[in-house]
Order: sequence, then structure tokens, then C-alpha cells
Amino acid sequence: MLRFQLKKQRGDFSVDVNIAASTPGVTALFGRSGCGKSTLVNMLAGLLRPDSGRIELDGDVLFDSAINAMVPVEARRIGYVFQDARLFPHYTVRGNLEYGFKRAAAERSIGVDETISLLGLESLLERRPHQLSGGERQRVALGRALLSQPRLLLLDEPLASLDVARRDEVLPYLEKLRDRLAIPMVYVSHQFDEVLRLATHVVVLNNGRIAIDGDINTVSLHPALRGIVGSDAVGAVLDGKVMSVDGHNELADIAVGGGVLRIHAETPVGARVRVQVLARDIILATQSPEGLSVRNALEGIVGKIERDDAHADLVYVNIGNAVVMARITRVATQALGLTMGSRVWVLVKAVSMRGHALTR
Repeated sequence: MLRFQLKKQRGDFSVDVNIAASTPGVTALFGRSGCGKSTLVNMLAGLLRPDSGRIELDGDVLFDSAINAMVPVEARRIGYVFQDARLFPHYTVRGNLEYGFKRAAAERSIGVDETISLLGLESLLERRPHQLSGGERQRVALGRALLSQPRLLLLDEPLASLDVARRDEVLPYLEKLRDRLAIPMVYVSHQFDEVLRLATHVVVLNNGRIAIDGDINTVSLHPALRGIVGSDAVGAVLDGKVMSVDGHNELADIAVGGGVLRIHAETPVGARVRVQVLARDIILATQSPEGLSVRNALEGIVGKIERDDAHADLVYVNIGNAVVMARITRVATQALGLTMGSRVWVLVKAVSMRGHALTR
């Protein structure tokens, strides 16, 4: 387990959190800029001393104000990747990687060649940082952090300075790290699509406090998340299994809840995937649909109805061991006569969804 109960006052702003997450895995700290995410990771790294609290990683205490214990930065075995790569400009890519490897204080569990292969750095080894794209620099920074043989990897908005294309370039490598290495990670972001793809545990922060934390399926339906990302960006996150693949059309049938969704997913049969179904993309029907272009129709029961704004409702539908959320007008809610227990069909376009591989 990674446990940290920390308090820190910085001027008029304060952080006060109590978090426990299983290891290995990716704990995402999510929230608006200025909510305390970077303050937390700096305290975990030992770069910032908490006013009070305790940090414990897999049974080892890194900080405890009650007994005045604080393990120094260099002895914590924590890798840190910042927004900007902070590579040594006078070293080649290979030199930057070997620097991390040579300075490792612990027994080496991952080697230079393995890291190069894992992050796809083979063609970059003789280049210097100024000859790399932003995405390439971040991959090298990841490699250098890995080669320091960390027991915990901190990533403080590592993709924030990249454009969409470069972010999409780096994200698959982060998924590889999550799936192939048993290194716990704390991932800081204010982009929920990154959290969706990577996180096994999500902590939503607001003004230095925890608004909600838990697995991403639970957090995705919580009003606290809606208050940060807005109604257009919220929706259920579902875990499913690939039942069949139509390679010609790049579509896969995913078993979720009590039904099947057809979505875009480049994964083999049997793989586990994570899918976000946005509330704005769902249409509800009170009769079994026929003659529609929509390929996905899941039968379910209305669990609750919440007011979203002056004109819209959020309708939560149980589709069998899973819940999805639809955002519809209040006029539609009344016209369909929707109440708790109503039987409905959830309609969603295949092109509205994309599947992402889950942690093995």
C-alpha cells in the first residue's frame, strides 16, 4: 500500500489529505490547476516538508511528524518526471539514460537495453536533447527515472506541455510501464482522458481537499467530477472483455454489464478493456429500437434521476452489474415518463467510443 496523510499550509492555501492506494498500480491525482496536486507529489518526493502527517510505502515509513522522521530525498528511491523533461543538454540520449543507471543506489532490476526497448528509444540514442521532439524528450526522461531503480514513480503532468499528437505518442508507453513493470506510480493530471487510460485509483482534489477518491468506475459517476470537468465531459467508465473482433472495420464487441457494446478498439479477443460512454452521447428509448443506424442498444432499468441544470437531467441506468449515465432534457424525461424502475434501452453510436487496454 501507498498511504499518505499530509497537511501543509502555504500562504492562504492549505493541503489536507488522507489517501490509501494499493500497489502496484497508478494513483491519479486529478483536479484543476492550483488544487494541490504538485504540492502533494513534492511532499511524497521529499522536496517539500509537510507540516504534519505520515508517508508510508509498502510498510516503510518515509515521513512521520509524530516521531520527527524524514527520509532524505536521495534515500527514498523515488523517480520523478516533471512537466519539462529536464534532460542534461550536454549528454546524448544514451548518456542521460546511463546517468540514471549509474546513480542507482539499489539493486538493478531493470537494465539500459530493456528500458530502451520498452520506450522505443533505439533510433534516438546518439541525439542530444535539442534534437528531440517534446514527446521524445519525455520518453527519455521516463527512461532515466526508471533506470534509477525507483520503488515509486512520480509523474507531475508529464504531458501538459505537449500537443495532442505528442500526447498520443507518449500515452501508449505509459500504459506499457503500468502493465509490464510492478512499480507503483502517482500520476498528476488535469486531463481526464489521461486518467481514464492509465489510472487504477483516482483521487479528485479541490482546493487542497479530497472531493472523491476510489476506482475510476465509481469516480466517473460522482457529482464532484462533474463540477470539475463539466457536464459535456462526464460519463460512465466501464470495464469489459473483447468477445469478437471485426478487423476489416476495426470494430470489437465488448461484453459490459449484461450486454455487448460494439466499439473501435485495437485489441485481441479475450483482452480486457476500459470504455468511457459519455452522458451526452446516450439516447434513451422506452421501446426496443428498430431500423436505426445506432449499433448499440443495451437494456436497463432507471436507478435514479438527478437534475443537472435548469433544462437537463442526468438519468442513471443499471445495465446489469454496471451503470451508465445519460444526459437528456427535462422535457424528454417528462415526455418518456421516466421514473425509478422504468425499463429503457440505452442507445449509443459505435463511433462515440473507443476502448483502451486495462492493466493486466
